[in-house]
Amino acid sequence: NGFHGDTSRTFFVGSPRKKAEKLVDVCRESLQKGIDCVKPGARMGDIGATIQQFAEGHGYSVVREFCGHGIGKNFHEEPQVLHYGNYGEGLEIKKGMVFTIEPMLNMGKPNLKILSDKWTAVTEDSSLSAQFEHTLCVTESGVEVMTRLDGRTQF
Repeated sequence: NGFHGDTSRTFFVGSPRKKAEKLVDVCRESLQKGIDCVKPGARMGDIGATIQQFAEGHGYSVVREFCGHGIGKNFHEEPQVLHYGNYGEGLEIKKGMVFTIEPMLNMGKPNLKILSDKWTAVTEDSSLSAQFEHTLCVTESGVEVMTRLDGRTQF
């Protein structure tokens, strides 16, 4: 139909260490906490502040180089959806907006570097990282997650 969707998730190959499992669980939950902020009248900063507070409360850092984004006829549109910030700041969320939330959390510092292929991002300090993402549509009373596989579960 000419519209885009965007989703991502972190998964394990093999048996992960407990600290990796915890990072992934906190990242997944931070996405859900961000989604829970979305409703008409809220602010984009509410999403970022909620994710940042939750992640940092568990000892993780929030990557600043990547953010969520508006999505529609084009894959990347305005607004940018930061995963850090201040409550009550930023663009007002309105019914009909479609955007992604895609927090990326690091076990170490938030800094990334892009490898020579100009695509692969890795943490500068070689720490573990996790990311989850959903595409959302703001409804009259809240939000619809467009990229849930069965419409009900987290992924």
